[in-house]
Amino acid sequence: MKRIAILIAVLLAVPSLAGAAGFAKVGTFGGQELKIGVSARATGMGSAFVGLADDASAAFWNPGGLVNVVGNEVSVNHVAWAADTKLSTAILAFNPRSIPGTFAFSVRSYWMDPQLVRTAYNPEGTGETFDSGTTTFGLCYSRFFTDKFSAGMTVNYLHMALAEVAVNTGYLDFGIMYRIGIKDLKLGMTIQNLGSKFTFDERESKLPVAFKVGTSFNPYKTDNQRLTLAFEFQHPSDNLERANVGGEFALSEMFFVRGGYNINYDTDGLAFGFGAALTTGTATRLQGDYSAVDMGPLGYVHRVSLSVTY
Repeated sequence: MKRIAILIAVLLAVPSLAGAAGFAKVGTFGGQELKIGVSARATGMGSAFVGLADDASAAFWNPGGLVNVVGNEVSVNHVAWAADTKLSTAILAFNPRSIPGTFAFSVRSYWMDPQLVRTAYNPEGTGETFDSGTTTFGLCYSRFFTDKFSAGMTVNYLHMALAEVAVNTGYLDFGIMYRIGIKDLKLGMTIQNLGSKFTFDERESKLPVAFKVGTSFNPYKTDNQRLTLAFEFQHPSDNLERANVGGEFALSEMFFVRGGYNINYDTDGLAFGFGAALTTGTATRLQGDYSAVDMGPLGYVHRVSLSVTY
């Protein structure tokens, strides 16, 4: 328990180490696409997921919660983002018999359709095209250290490219989860995008480090119904503090309705979603989820997720 207390104290000190000031530093950090939330389930709850994170998407939200994956799980997610860009992810979480804990491999791709090359003399295009986007490969490991405390880490390799210019770098996500036990109350903390500076097109930049702390609990739970509420606070290195609130109502763990709100965001506001699950075998389960997030002048952003547990 002493080691757990020390670890929590270190994580609570991270925001000051990240160099956050009392004003927003919008536009001063690279890798902004890493802040786009994956998983229709999580975003449907207003992205208040750090204190819940109990499925394969925990590899992105809070690696400390990945231990809640029992058996194996494959999850694919897609979001049509603003400005005709797209984000797709795939996760494979599994529990090897010879090693304690849970592993996950993940791929995250942020991309756009090929664009025309335009010049001052050919404003309608030269007939050539160029690509732009980022691809991330991650390896996550999470395990229990006590019956209530778990921790995990995701090691990520990031490739960023624009036409003929490309850069490669790495970063870490680290998270913990503590289960208090009353009303399934859980406390989660994570630090994301922790990496070194990188140079893209002769300009030095750094990744948007974010510290997040969240909690979740079940105020109402019966054999057939469950209501989960979640709250999250985050301290990004390139913006002001934010908060997320959300909830999920489950009926027989087969039908789900979700809602939430993103507080103090530049665009994100109301969020909602729903999902359905189908048990196809003694240990096999198929689940589909959808969410929509109101981004103000950018309109609604829609996400879909599909997961298979076996």
